[in-house]
Amino acid sequence: MALAVRSAAAFMVVAASVVWVASTLAQAPLAPATAAAVPAMSLTALKELEPGLWQLEIKGHAPRLSCIAETTALVQIEHDQPNCSRFVIANEAKSATVHYSCQRAGWGRTTVRVETPSSAAIRTQGISHNQPFDYSVQARRVGACGAQPVAKPR
Repeated sequence: MALAVRSAAAFMVVAASVVWVASTLAQAPLAPATAAAVPAMSLTALKELEPGLWQLEIKGHAPRLSCIAETTALVQIEHDQPNCSRFVIANEAKSATVHYSCQRAGWGRTTVRVETPSSAAIRTQGISHNQPFDYSVQARRVGACGAQPVAKPR
């Protein structure tokens, strides 16, 4: 009889704990599914870089100018679009690696290595519109933004 009372009491404690956890989870906000709802990433290395007009040089292609308002935009140069989810793989003093996924557009893994406050080496690879990509970019700040379109953080 005493064993049955103890078992019933233990069951009630477990049941009460389950109810408390379930009610707490029901009240907790869900994690946002898109990068647009997430505050800008805080990557230590990219804080050293200066926003402005950046020249992106990819071997075999003409240099591209991009107005970078938030330097975190450099982790997603292949998929220049909002609403991508991101996962920080490495966040170091001079280097950051991020994996991102963009609905219906593909995914990428990018490492940005900061050389100076106005230059960085970028290595990116992944899938863009069902096609693989894999390339390196030499990025350098060339001045302030003018009439160029602004690359916003993702």
